[in-house]
Amino acid sequence: EVQLVESGGGLVQAGGSLRLSCAASGFTFDDYAIGWFRQAPGKEREPVSCTGSSDVNSYYVHSVKGRFTISRDHAKNTVYLQMSSLKPEDTAVYYCAADYGPGWGCNPEIGRYDYWGQGTQVTVSS
Repeated sequence: EVQLVESGGGLVQAGGSLRLSCAASGFTFDDYAIGWFRQAPGKEREPVSCTGSSDVNSYYVHSVKGRFTISRDHAKNTVYLQMSSLKPEDTAVYYCAADYGPGWGCNPEIGRYDYWGQGTQVTVSS
């Protein structure tokens, strides 16, 4: 069974940090790019970051550059999103997703992603 399970969300004050985890199973993890997406209340789901299957390239939406870092542990079939200097505008449900592509790049286009997790809530208070 294909599974992507997010964890690590919670409630933090502005300026704080969280590390989200995305644990994958049921597919060949190393053949897929992994993306993080988020959906805030009343807004469209948007790409936040992605990393290629070769783990040498990554994408960040402009609003999180310098604050978030994506990383990948191939041995654990897990992708992380380290979130620092959090702002209230980061409040959203965060989802991880997988896109087939055994290369160095990743594409943040939401329609490319085949498998999705259930999401984890991140709430940043002011």
